[in-house]
Amino acid sequence: MAANPNAAPILFDRALLRARQARAQRAEPATFLLDRVVEDMEERLQAVTRNFSDVADVWTPGTALQELLRGRFKSIGHVGLGDSEALSLQPESLDLAVSALAFQFVNDLPGVLAQIRRALRPDGLLLAAMIGGDTLTELRQAFAEAEAECEGGVSPRVAPFADLRDVGALLQRADFALPVTDVDSLVVRYDSAFALMADLRRMGATNILRERRRTPTRRATLLRMAQIYADRFSDPDGRIRATFDVIWLSGWAPHESQPKPLRPGSAKTSLEAAVRRAPK
Repeated sequence: MAANPNAAPILFDRALLRARQARAQRAEPATFLLDRVVEDMEERLQAVTRNFSDVADVWTPGTALQELLRGRFKSIGHVGLGDSEALSLQPESLDLAVSALAFQFVNDLPGVLAQIRRALRPDGLLLAAMIGGDTLTELRQAFAEAEAECEGGVSPRVAPFADLRDVGALLQRADFALPVTDVDSLVVRYDSAFALMADLRRMGATNILRERRRTPTRRATLLRMAQIYADRFSDPDGRIRATFDVIWLSGWAPHESQPKPLRPGSAKTSLEAAVRRAPK
């Protein structure tokens, strides 16, 4: 059967993602980033003056967000991580959909957003946080230079991340009303690049690219990467910096009660006239 030319490219091995997240949960998971997002999620939900009855969490790792939701809402569903990106959500079955630190590992994010939009009732809300922007730019740069020096080529190490503008456009494409995006930038300091990599393993967030390198990295390459990282991205005390950008996105299923933009040409006063009347 011929491949669908319109299908989204398969970048991520989601079976491997599920296995690595499960491994992280069995050990001692690093949850500082997820904990921050869950705390922010609670504050953002408190600012919404709307009652939600049927709520679903989509793919959030761990249980912290589900526990928060159970303490606030009566009907809570959870969509667990699977190999498929098809969501088991009925049309117009939800008032609120949330997700924390999961959408960055989605192959077809436009398709997932469209599924959530269909699952929301009119005036239902999507509120999600995903890794994006310049996350791990330091690690990406250090690995690329070390591999180029030591091995004569560069292999995919850090997943490509969406930026703020891309995410906002995808919300509009999925027919969300009143789309809003913003970025929470966090810089975490580590003793070494190896300490950072250990935390990524404990997050279940190591390389799951389908085109990832399948052979072990040479020791010389790892040592050179750590040296480049320390030379370029360390503070005066010798500790290195690691950037994490959390992109927040929200959008509403359209409803007649929501504010509507003015129709083109409907303004009663021209911009030129307003400028002329402005005080000097």
